[in-house]
Amino acid sequence: MTTKSLRTEPQKRLQSLDVLRGFDMFWITGGGYLTVVLSKLTGAEWLAGQMEHAEWAGFHFEDLIFPLFMFIAGVAIPFAIGSKLEKNVPAKKLVGKAFKRMLILIVLGILYNGTFKNGFADGRIASVLGQIGIGYFLASLITIYFPGIKSRIFWLAGILTGFGILQLLVPVPGFGAGVLTPEGCINGYIDRLFLPGRLHGGTFDPEGIMCSLSATGVTLMGTFAGSILRKRQTTDWQKIGYMAATGVGFIVLALLFSTFYPIIKKCWTSTFNMLAGGIGFLLMALFYLIIDHWKIRGWDFYFRVIGMNSIFVYLFVRIVDMQSVTEFFFGWLAKPLGDAGSLFLIICSLALIWLLLYYMYKKKIFLRV
Repeated sequence: MTTKSLRTEPQKRLQSLDVLRGFDMFWITGGGYLTVVLSKLTGAEWLAGQMEHAEWAGFHFEDLIFPLFMFIAGVAIPFAIGSKLEKNVPAKKLVGKAFKRMLILIVLGILYNGTFKNGFADGRIASVLGQIGIGYFLASLITIYFPGIKSRIFWLAGILTGFGILQLLVPVPGFGAGVLTPEGCINGYIDRLFLPGRLHGGTFDPEGIMCSLSATGVTLMGTFAGSILRKRQTTDWQKIGYMAATGVGFIVLALLFSTFYPIIKKCWTSTFNMLAGGIGFLLMALFYLIIDHWKIRGWDFYFRVIGMNSIFVYLFVRIVDMQSVTEFFFGWLAKPLGDAGSLFLIICSLALIWLLLYYMYKKKIFLRV
């Protein structure tokens, strides 16, 4: 995963960022299924619906999880790159490192897709990890060569506007312009032309070429939050205020533009980017307020342990069938519980995953790309 697979935890970290990352990964590692089980036991079926992606247009809680991780990756960029630029580390070296990270994530994404298992003939190249890598690389590239916030605002405006023009005004053969359906959107057309292998959606891929490039906007939004948090001369309340105001602004813009430009995650419309990024700003502000400003801690340790090994646990729950493992050891306890047995098993599964991550945390084993 990296040339240095074992790293010691830095002495000073933005704890709220690790906790927010862990909070985000919690839903992937079993938190979503836990919510579904609870909703069925309590009769709150609407809650289970939030744990599924919107079929096409619209926005569910599940649609936030992936872009939030991309936003968080962006928040880390000014901390990772800014300090090195201040130490006169050559820009080419930083670009090379970000490029290497992108390549590793693309390969890990292909592994995650099961391509090595099913064969390359029907393998899926596009992936969540690959999209994270592409977004991180492009946002890093912009931050390295355009470190000023004003310059990056122009880049973000260009990305959001440019993809809006492509999706709304550029005609797709056989469909015309602005047909935002799985078959008619320009994202799917470009994927069918240029993306090798199997497409996740058949006629399009939600992590395809244009989706990955468009999603760079969310990562770039994260760099603004990172720059705000890194500013030493700014007070905590100013940082929180700037992030909260920016978040609200993006959400309002997304809802206004959605009247003619739908919010669609599966083709990463600019309105979706603005909505997801806006929520990312609000969550970052909230977690920073509670953890780093008010220093209300203790509860956050569970999520921080997950956040410190996020890529590892993402791959782990894909490769290891935790449901079978949990049933193997605890099925005899779950069976007498009837309907509550599913709840018991998912809690056990979450506990086993967390204990593994806690062991790695205590041993200072942080596997990152």
